[in-house]
Amino acid sequence: MEIEFLGTGAGSPGKFRNVTSTALRLLDERNSVWLFDVGEATQHQILRTTLKPRKIDKIFITHLHGDHIFGLPGLLSSRSFQGGNSPLTIYGPKGIRDFVEVSLRVTGTKLAYKLHYQELTGEGLVFEDDKFQVFARYLDHRITCYGYRIVEKDHPGELMVARLQADQIPSGPLYGQLKAGKTVTLPDGRIINGQDYLGPAQPGRVVAILGDTRQTPNAEKLAQDADVLVHESTFAKGEGKLAHAYYHSTNIQAAELAKRAHVKLLLLNHISARYTGKMAAELQHQARDVFKNTRVVKDFDEFPVAFHKKTEASRV
Repeated sequence: MEIEFLGTGAGSPGKFRNVTSTALRLLDERNSVWLFDVGEATQHQILRTTLKPRKIDKIFITHLHGDHIFGLPGLLSSRSFQGGNSPLTIYGPKGIRDFVEVSLRVTGTKLAYKLHYQELTGEGLVFEDDKFQVFARYLDHRITCYGYRIVEKDHPGELMVARLQADQIPSGPLYGQLKAGKTVTLPDGRIINGQDYLGPAQPGRVVAILGDTRQTPNAEKLAQDADVLVHESTFAKGEGKLAHAYYHSTNIQAAELAKRAHVKLLLLNHISARYTGKMAAELQHQARDVFKNTRVVKDFDEFPVAFHKKTEASRV
């Protein structure tokens, strides 16, 4: 599991930052990529990475402001010409379907794959399979805006081979069944429960990716005990009133949230074009005074999401 930033700017594209788009690479886990927001020219950004559009099977939109969705029609169209023929699902606030379908219809665009929509009208679990759950909660922005919490399900514990050998359980295909936790009957008549030969489960990882927002209790719920929190930082220290007026957050507010929620790593994005060079570095220094493990990210930055030992994470 890796996070790759395709765009980290706010409002409009700049020389050094494109508008918002974040890729969650799940190639090892489910051979797919999930995008969170698709700002203008996201497909151009993808050309500068190793990402394959055909691997994108889910797109989660936080809200319908242009800097978060204007790249969507182009990406969907290009995916058809780049070997993408598997279905793709778009999650987002009500209106995202109209935006996409009108764009495709007036341009006469035909897709080579099935497009599904899940327009969100509330909060809670929006996706689940055998490996992941995705939760959505409302944030506090000028229009309907969501934050997403991606929860990886726990991995089964390792098979304790030494214990199997000590109990004279023969190796072979039988071990695969025991690794799956199944109960098997040995040739000598013994009945063996695979669960008795598995080590502790490896807790899954948690990633929270928030849209534009003022500070709100829901943001903390989404971020609680997350391995990685992706949080906007449109404004800097001392600009709290301005951030509130424009329905955004400061770097300090994001850092305080990360500290309260016991986040492992805070990644600040949605950086205003006002902050370049040393000023962007200062955003990071300010935030680190509150929460040490903070990074102000740049376009094309990549961050692996590592496993670690922890207690059961809250599932919101």
